[in-house]
Amino acid sequence: MFSAIARVFRTPDLRRKLLFTLGIIVIYRIGVFIPTPGVDYGNVQQCLALGNTTGGVYDFVNLFSGGALLQVSIFAMGIMPYITAAIIVQLLRVVIPRFEELHKEGSSGQAKLTQYTRYLTIALALLQATTLVSLARSGLLFAGCQLPVVPDDSLVVILLMILVLTAGTVTIMWMGEMVTEKGIGNGMSMMIFVSIAAGFPASMGNIFRAQGWAIFLAVILIGLVTIAAVVFVEQSQRRVPVQYAKRMVGRRTVGGSSTYIPIKVNMAGVIPVIFASSMLALPTMLVQFNTNDDGTLPGWAEWVSVNLSTSSPLYMAIYVLMVIGFTYFYVSITFNPTEVAENMKKYGGFIPGIRAGRPTAEYLQYVISRITFPGSIYLGIIALTPLLAIVLINADQNFPFGGISILIMVGVGLETVKQINAQMQQRHYEGLLR
Repeated sequence: MFSAIARVFRTPDLRRKLLFTLGIIVIYRIGVFIPTPGVDYGNVQQCLALGNTTGGVYDFVNLFSGGALLQVSIFAMGIMPYITAAIIVQLLRVVIPRFEELHKEGSSGQAKLTQYTRYLTIALALLQATTLVSLARSGLLFAGCQLPVVPDDSLVVILLMILVLTAGTVTIMWMGEMVTEKGIGNGMSMMIFVSIAAGFPASMGNIFRAQGWAIFLAVILIGLVTIAAVVFVEQSQRRVPVQYAKRMVGRRTVGGSSTYIPIKVNMAGVIPVIFASSMLALPTMLVQFNTNDDGTLPGWAEWVSVNLSTSSPLYMAIYVLMVIGFTYFYVSITFNPTEVAENMKKYGGFIPGIRAGRPTAEYLQYVISRITFPGSIYLGIIALTPLLAIVLINADQNFPFGGISILIMVGVGLETVKQINAQMQQRHYEGLLR
């Protein structure tokens, strides 16, 4: 293993890409701790020490920002506006025909969709930055902390904070694109990976201090088993065989080859978990803004705070059902059996034993529906892991071995290793992993 890593750094081009990626990561992590102008950094640290935050969607966003959100730093918004914008643009392909046309145009159409994603990212960053500044200014960001986070709430200071937070998101988006272009792996995924990994030691430290050695070692053991299971499922796929008939092109005979369509067990990735988490966090967020003058909660808000807390059985049941539902929904809009069948027919491809055209589309739909069911159950179990950890061992919201954290870390890790292997094998090396 160490000799393989040494070979990576002995390859000039690969070494340059890795060092560039590491440099961007260092800059990103430094920005997490630079406070936004107008924020009292000392008061923020004291409020964090109390351990009381608004929770819900803010802890969720804080996970993706590597702790920058609750630090109210220049990178507080993290990569979440870009993720949200990318998901929205992808979903809009279903309802806006022009977006679907651009998707089918190839690289030129993808470039336009990427540009739309950037514009939408800026708009969402402005909206989220305004919300964050309002929460920090009103004191709602840190429940129970009376220290002023924004001592000077004049209009100029507020506008400057919103501008800096938005610029921070744009900078992260630019750095991610630079990593994709000049570094190793997908830049946006790498930024999320770094953000989640940064909170890993603190989460494990909290478990050790609160529960002792026995629970700490048990969590590590469960974590290793979970990682092995996630790697196994993420690498699992159903290979649908495809045969291409021979045909004459000029004087040459082409075709006659055999290949397969790889259909992963988890085709939806982490998106259904993000959808379900975001949707269930909204009621909790609404409760924060609907308190009575005497500090009590209205009837509906009290019901939400009791029955839709993360430790509630009702919350867990709804969460798992939403993850399963969103998995089917997302797979249905990202994999079009009819389109795949038409493309196969156009190039003379067919599945052995299945007629081309509509029967092929029906067969692919059957396979997809069968394989999505275990994939959705798997996502539901992984998503439920941190919630059970909160109840059983009093872990925090950022429990590392489960949910979004483990899916992203394992997925990005596997993809990065694959890219390094591919580049090393192009240079006649064995690869990073034998």
